[in-house]
Amino acid sequence: MKRFFPRICILVFVCTHLSTSTPAATANQESHLPLTLSDAIIMAVDQNPRITAAHDQLEISASKITQAQSGFYPQVYFSETFNRTTNPTWAFGTKLNQGVITLEDFNPNKLNDPEAINNFGTAFALDWSVFNGGRTRLGTKQSRENHQAASLMLKRTRQDVIANTASAYVGLLLARKNVNVVQKALTTAQAHLKLVQSRFKSGFVVKSDLLRAQVRIAELEQERLQAESQVKMSQAVLHAAMGTFGERSINPITPLERCWESKGSIEEWIAMALGNRPDLKQLRHRQTIAQDEMTKSRYEHLPTLNLVGTYQINSENFSEFADNYTVGAVARINLFSGHRISSKTKEAMAFLRLVQSTIKAMELGVRVETQKAFLQTQSAWKQIQVAQTAVTQAEEALRIVRNRYKSGLLTIVSLLDAEVASQQARTRHFKSMHDYKVARINLALAAGTIDTDFQ
Repeated sequence: MKRFFPRICILVFVCTHLSTSTPAATANQESHLPLTLSDAIIMAVDQNPRITAAHDQLEISASKITQAQSGFYPQVYFSETFNRTTNPTWAFGTKLNQGVITLEDFNPNKLNDPEAINNFGTAFALDWSVFNGGRTRLGTKQSRENHQAASLMLKRTRQDVIANTASAYVGLLLARKNVNVVQKALTTAQAHLKLVQSRFKSGFVVKSDLLRAQVRIAELEQERLQAESQVKMSQAVLHAAMGTFGERSINPITPLERCWESKGSIEEWIAMALGNRPDLKQLRHRQTIAQDEMTKSRYEHLPTLNLVGTYQINSENFSEFADNYTVGAVARINLFSGHRISSKTKEAMAFLRLVQSTIKAMELGVRVETQKAFLQTQSAWKQIQVAQTAVTQAEEALRIVRNRYKSGLLTIVSLLDAEVASQQARTRHFKSMHDYKVARINLALAAGTIDTDFQ
């Protein structure tokens, strides 16, 4: 229920907002879904099919615990059989079981050539494994370990989905910012075109300056189309990450500019990753399962003891019947298995070594992954500051070049170069913020700390 409550709140907010809008605003809201990063993550956790599949896997592992525990209880069976026979031995035994045997049935002619006889057999049987060398106990322990491993894999799947959703959301923010940058550059270029046209009419510039300004606008129009196409692709990626598969346009309202520096040293992040990563913890549970499997294979050399019992009712036509019961115990020990048990033990030992090697490899991988994400985060944070300074310098340079071009001191090439430099500086600034946010997402994912409250 906790998973659905935030989603209900989001839907109520959206519906309330739509109902209080004007008709024009309502039409706009129907085509654009305002969405914060938190809302996108909540929807992804609720609807992404990978998480649904992980929940199903967890339910499967829970069912296997019950299956393993069933070995502690007696197994009770019911059966109903029908037989018709003229076999001398079976015919005589059937009459005996039905309790209808008479002296006449001992006639040699009847014994050797009996008439066909019907029998309905109703039986209740019990089989109870009292001792099997501890294999049931170990199997139950293994199923519980497997359930915990499945729970950790669900957690890791949630983290992957959250990280993918956050990255897709930030990617959409960047795509929309790029559209704005191109649009702003196009507005600036159009203003410069009017300036060039005015100077061309006055005879201060040659026609090539006018043509270059027009070519610049044509290039920006192409860039705008490409940027708008990238927005649509980014929306499709975000829809897929959230598991919505919708065609509705998304309006991300969490600012791209909202950034804060990640704290902590690289040693602290690595220690956090080694202690928190669900997939690493899951492998440790697999190691315990492998150890128990090795022990369980050795237990097959021990004897087993089963209690058995049967209660049976026999009747020819249900008008008369006779019942009987049988109880007993079966002890069994394997004297020779054709090396099956010893080979199974070797297999379990090899699998245990495999899991242990996999754990060591993953620990090394987690260290490298965390270190890489940490360094990328540090680098991306510094790039934001550099890019911000570059934007200020590029805009100031454009202002100076524009004024000098108006005064006839510079050519159109200098003005266009200044335009391009300003556009590129703004693009790199937004890209640096995007890269930093993605690096923070990857760092939180590498450390195993990312959750629905990630911002």
